[in-house]
Amino acid sequence: METFPENGGAAVWINGRQIAVFNFAGEGRWYATQNQCPHKGEMALSRGLTGDSDGLPKVACPFHKKTFSLEDGKCLTDEEYRLKTYPVKVENGYVYIGMDH
Repeated sequence: METFPENGGAAVWINGRQIAVFNFAGEGRWYATQNQCPHKGEMALSRGLTGDSDGLPKVACPFHKKTFSLEDGKCLTDEEYRLKTYPVKVENGYVYIGMDH
């Protein structure tokens, strides 16, 4: 858990995929999405600006500012785009990401 920045994101490789993991330390909540922005294809979401929109946790792509819900992956600024999201569980100091095969 210590390797993830508080109130920010980091990229990890799982099963050949880049996954963006976000630690909302203030709320004690964790989220995981694909790291690739569906808008232009950059592997950059883990470096995006995190925050909330009316209590909904979100991330904005650092390149083109498309903003996505971390709960369901819906793009909040353009309904054409969506992120794949993954369940996260933190237990005994480890972060587990639920992956489909």
